[in-house]
Amino acid sequence: METYPKTAAAMKRGTDFLGCETAILCGAMSWVSERNLVAAISNAGGFGVIACGAMTPELLDREIKATRALTDKPFGVNLITMHPDLMELIDVCAYNQVSHVVLAGGIPPKGSIESIHDSCAHSDGAKVICFAPTLALAKKLLRSGADALVIEGMEAGGHIGPVSTSVLAQEILPELSADHLIFVAGGIGRGEAIASYLEMGAAGVQLGTRFACATESIAHPDFKKAFFRASAREAVASVQVDPRLPVIPVRALKNKGTEEFTAKQREVAALLDEGGIDMAEAQLQIEHFWAGALRRAVIEGDVENGSVMAGQSVGMVTREEPAADIIAELMGQCEAALTR
Repeated sequence: METYPKTAAAMKRGTDFLGCETAILCGAMSWVSERNLVAAISNAGGFGVIACGAMTPELLDREIKATRALTDKPFGVNLITMHPDLMELIDVCAYNQVSHVVLAGGIPPKGSIESIHDSCAHSDGAKVICFAPTLALAKKLLRSGADALVIEGMEAGGHIGPVSTSVLAQEILPELSADHLIFVAGGIGRGEAIASYLEMGAAGVQLGTRFACATESIAHPDFKKAFFRASAREAVASVQVDPRLPVIPVRALKNKGTEEFTAKQREVAALLDEGGIDMAEAQLQIEHFWAGALRRAVIEGDVENGSVMAGQSVGMVTREEPAADIIAELMGQCEAALTR
């Protein structure tokens, strides 16, 4: 870090909070953010985050232990708030002394933040990071006990909110960043953008798409090739078919899989009409669809029928390179921008 003095100073609140050298978090990408990539990012000075996704408590326990075997640096665990076993997953994080838990996918259920604070990690408990797509929700989450927030714009890959990163940053950073830790995410592909958010008061940033094709990522070679070929405009948001089915839009590369998702929504909406399932089960079915479609693309390499989740920064991903090189490039660009 001694070669990036201005960036290190601008990121100090973030690095103190995360316990790492560089306040760059890797966004949790299901099937991609597993032990190998998480450990590589943490070993390179960033902050890796395990994507729990639809894992069972037993699987998460194994993944945390396997990641610990590859790095002695801090890393976090991302939990989906609608997971039916959320409290058991929190217990797994506590048992493994995880230092940071990221809650994503909706408002954290009652008692979940308190449980993480009380049971995880050190004497003062684990730190809780929450996603805030609006200023009002950001304030509510901070009142509820969140230690830090990620504000993620619609340019991001995977599940997205309705507002762009630049607008969210302008709304939220001037109001909250003096007293709270805010990390900015969505569409960040270069260090100059990182510098601009740090200057606005961000404690750090989160990137997913730039890391998806890292050398250490276990994603299938065909999945990575789809990224290298894609431009920003090919990473499109999914369409909501039925207003009663509040499906969080997902950004992915346009293919047959995006059409299949539209058909899946119609199928689930019909089941709702018939009273065959309730709303919670409907949303779970949608989540399971995404988990399966994502696995087909990431692990099996079926980039036509699977879900190739990617942010609009995908046009800046042109080759496979080690996570350490990606972080060094981002930091160098950020330092140059802050020095100017």
